[in-house]
Amino acid sequence: MIQERAKEFAIIESIDGGKPIRESRDVDIPLAASHFFYYAGWADKLEYAFPNKTPKPIGVAGQIIPWNFPLLMAAWKIAPAIACGNTVVLKPAETTSLTALKLAEVIQESGLPKGVVNIVTGAGKTGSEIVNHPEIDKIAFTGSTQVGKLIQNSIVGTQKKSTLELGGKGANIIFEDAAIDQAVEGIINAIFFNQGHVCCAGSRLASAPSLRALLAACSSSTFGSPRRGGGKCTAAHARVAEPASWPPTDRRGRRTGGTRGGGGGGGGERFLLLMFQHTGQPAQSPKVPQVVIVPRRVAIPRRLPG
Repeated sequence: MIQERAKEFAIIESIDGGKPIRESRDVDIPLAASHFFYYAGWADKLEYAFPNKTPKPIGVAGQIIPWNFPLLMAAWKIAPAIACGNTVVLKPAETTSLTALKLAEVIQESGLPKGVVNIVTGAGKTGSEIVNHPEIDKIAFTGSTQVGKLIQNSIVGTQKKSTLELGGKGANIIFEDAAIDQAVEGIINAIFFNQGHVCCAGSRLASAPSLRALLAACSSSTFGSPRRGGGKCTAAHARVAEPASWPPTDRRGRRTGGTRGGGGGGGGERFLLLMFQHTGQPAQSPKVPQVVIVPRRVAIPRRLPG
């Protein structure tokens, strides 16, 4: 049913969250449909999914999801839960709830019994009500580490189970004998896919010292200017522009300002520039950003073995 309405879901997803239609149409919606299809196949084969165990439902799962992959996150949470015989109360992000509500319509039409899947919209207070409700048996949360800690503290002393997927960043590790062209392709995709709004975005680059300048140059060349048809990023979540000149950094070390390249008006707009930041700080240093909202890569010098 999701496949039949794929175009409708893709348009709603892009309108609601600003995601490029290419990503909604070709990535998010097909993967969401495939996820439901996959877990539907496991629903009557759970004894094979959990060998030497007797699986049984937990009960009611309270599920809270973020805004970066709205429909796909809903599929990740709902499909395995109901395949194992649970009921769910899902709260989408308050800023991107439209595809979850459209999914609720599809679920109603599918003939699933009432009350198995419940979609509740709202902000943080609504999420808190779900977490602290006495009849919720498990919390599944995807979001920030700070909120994850609050959830953990809230369920201490209860019988509630939890699955927390919290914000984090992944590192690209490049050795001297790496295939540079392929490495650069991976670096670009890792940080710019979904405009960098990915829990495991590759926002750290650990490379052999001899490769740092080459990787930075190749990556900058590969990215190019998306507004002029080059590069790998079709940024819609973030405003991207090629500056007329490099402005100074602000007090937080960010470069803002500049004007849009190639004409077209909008001369008074300011932009957060996407660029490499080379740092001599170790990875665990508080000076190395832990969460990067606008795509930006931090290059960390490493003495790699071999």
